[in-house]
Formats: sequence, structure tokens, C-alpha cells
Amino acid sequence: MQINFLGTGTSTGVPEIACHCEVCSSIDIKDRRLRTSALFSVNDKNILIDCGPDFRQQMLNSHTEKVDAVLLTHVHYDHTSGLDELRVFCRDRSVDVFLESRVAEAVRARIPYCFVEHPYPGVANLNLHEIETDQFYVQDIPVLPIRVMHYRLPILGYRIENVAYITDMLFMPEEEIIKLNGVDILIVNALRHTKHISHQTLNEALTLIRKVNPKRAYLIHMSHHMGLHQIESQKLPQNVFFAYDGLIVDTENIFG
Repeated sequence: MQINFLGTGTSTGVPEIACHCEVCSSIDIKDRRLRTSALFSVNDKNILIDCGPDFRQQMLNSHTEKVDAVLLTHVHYDHTSGLDELRVFCRDRSVDVFLESRVAEAVRARIPYCFVEHPYPGVANLNLHEIETDQFYVQDIPVLPIRVMHYRLPILGYRIENVAYITDMLFMPEEEIIKLNGVDILIVNALRHTKHISHQTLNEALTLIRKVNPKRAYLIHMSHHMGLHQIESQKLPQNVFFAYDGLIVDTENIFG
């Protein structure tokens, strides 16, 4: 499996508009973060997790030429607003999008022209699959949804093989942590150092990582308040890393 971190920033991105802090002013490319999204390549299938406003730029940056399926974690704009851009991958076929029913309802309302009986040529041809929290398959690849809470909003993380991907989480019910047993890689959000109403802090993310005990963990969905990548990375435990835009993790190269 190969994981391409397309974006690792929070909803405002980094740099944030009109901000002149040391992070937003940094010339280090690892301090420039598009909105959070990742591409999992498994068995020659490209599975996109979330499709936000930076999707077009992420596809150009990563030279991605196909998307076989999309998993949506929740309805928020920074995770769904790029769906219309999938049209370039829909010229010969539809793209399967897996999402909860309430997310599907919002998607149909936001881009209704994609779901009319006779859509005009060139619009995104999206095949929405409404899911529950049971395991489902993306073609032949098993995917296990993980229920987490984004403040009061129930959202989903996903486990694909021995990799779990969780974003925008404030907390995870104890019964869901069981689904992380045996993961080799845990990818999880860490917004900043100080408390936030709907996102984990760095310390809260590290507490979860210690509890799950993966071989490696990567942090995503950071804001400019996290600090400079080069400095803050040196403070992390040995098996924990700040992901950054363009980072590619190949599990075979890591674990053999």
C-alpha cells in the first residue's frame, strides 16, 4: 500500500489568508499545508479520502491520473467541496463515492446538477453509496468505518488493511478503539497545542497513539498554531511524525 498525503492542513489551510505569523511566513515547503486529504493506492486502485477545495491543485501536484473511489469522512466544506472536480475522472465511467446518508443528502443538495435524470455532458458522474458503520468493500478492498465525534457531529474514520485514517476528531468512543487493534500505521488529526472545541490537541493525539500502539503514527489536519514543522517535529516520540503535503508512505518499504 502507498499513502500519498495530498493535504495536511486545517480548514483555513496554511498559510492562512492575511496572516504573517512565523509559520505562515515560513519558506519551508513543509509549512505550506493544503486542506486535509489523502490518496491510498491499494491493489492498483486509487482510493481518495475526502475531496476538498484544494482537490484540483492536489491532483496536479501529485500527478494523479485516476481516482477509482472516494471515501468521505463528513459533510464539512473543507472535506467535500472538490467533488465537482472529479469530472475529469468521469469521462468514461462513474466514480464511486462512499458516504453516510446525511452526507449524501448534503452532496445532492450542493451539486444537484450531477444527479438529475438527464445531466448535461461533462458534469461529474458520481455513484453515491450510502454506508453504515459495518465493513464494506471498495471493489475487492475491505474498508472498516470507525465512528468518531467532531464535537457533536458523528463522523467517520476508515481502516484499510492495517492502516487507519482519522481526521477532525475530538474523541473516539471506547468501543471504536477496538477497531484499531493491530494497525501498523495510525493517521490522526492534531490541530494545535491548545484546547479546541471540536478537534484533538497534539497531546490528545499522542495519548491516543500510545493507547493504540501502532508501529508508526502520522499527524494531519494541523493549523498554523502548531508551530514550525522543523522545530516541532524534533519534539515528537520516535515513531510519530508530522505528515506534510506530498509525503508518500510505502508500507512495503517500511515494513517489508
